[in-house]
Amino acid sequence: MDPQNSSPAQPAPGNGEETVVCAHCGTHAEGGAPPTWTCSVENGSRRYFCVDCARANLRAIEGRLDSSWW
Repeated sequence: MDPQNSSPAQPAPGNGEETVVCAHCGTHAEGGAPPTWTCSVENGSRRYFCVDCARANLRAIEGRLDSSWW
């Protein structure tokens, strides 16, 4: 994997599965990002957002504003 495009997904200890963390609220999802989560590429890195955070900030996401703005 390219170090510039590293994902926030981290292997869970002991089971070899990925744990994805919401970049806004910190919610954890075991086994990778669920299909309902949103993925955004900001400054060359992937950021995942849970359903609740994505819904709460839908206009900012559609306007392509960086998550640091909202």
